[in-house]
Amino acid sequence: MNDTHDAPDLRGLLARLPDTAALRDRLRGVAMLEAILGPAWGDRYYSFNSRWSEGEEMASMRNGEGDDWFMVLSPAGVYARGFDHTAPNAGARLLAEVPEAFRSHVQEPAFGEEDGVPLATVCFWREAGDTAWRAPSASPTGGVELFGLLGAEDLTEAYREWAEEYYELEDGLDAAAIAHVLALRPLTGAVVSALNPDVEPADLADDIAEIGYPVA
Repeated sequence: MNDTHDAPDLRGLLARLPDTAALRDRLRGVAMLEAILGPAWGDRYYSFNSRWSEGEEMASMRNGEGDDWFMVLSPAGVYARGFDHTAPNAGARLLAEVPEAFRSHVQEPAFGEEDGVPLATVCFWREAGDTAWRAPSASPTGGVELFGLLGAEDLTEAYREWAEEYYELEDGLDAAAIAHVLALRPLTGAVVSALNPDVEPADLADDIAEIGYPVA
């Protein structure tokens, strides 16, 4: 099994992704930003559930157009799979090489399936003892770009540009406030207001608990 994938796009993504601890921080920070900018859960693109199951956390992305990805974080490592609805489903061949440590997630119905076959057009993982991200030898059929934000060199700027377009924010977003949240520093009224003046820290209590975002 290859440490990196033969497809240039996936190989590049895996090279840019941080280690599992840093990725978890990115996922929680982005999910908190989404909670602030999109108070209605259905409006959010990225989410993070630190209480998904005993000993496991789950991050996800849904773009509302049929594309999504899911990541399970556990003591065993991180398992990720994505689905691009415009690409052929490759679940059967992509997921056949998923390590035993993550096999229980392959058939997870919450991640989508069709006629009993899991939906997946891209997949990768990193076991607890690995020093690099890994992927199946089979080529992905699409969806690598769905993970692009997570490998951004400057996550603050990448998220700012993406969110301003997605949420149609003509006045722009405060980069310092975004950086504050991505650094997982406790939320303040000023930081939350700079991102969304219609939301207060108290409104985010449930989201903070679900995401596992640090509090003072």
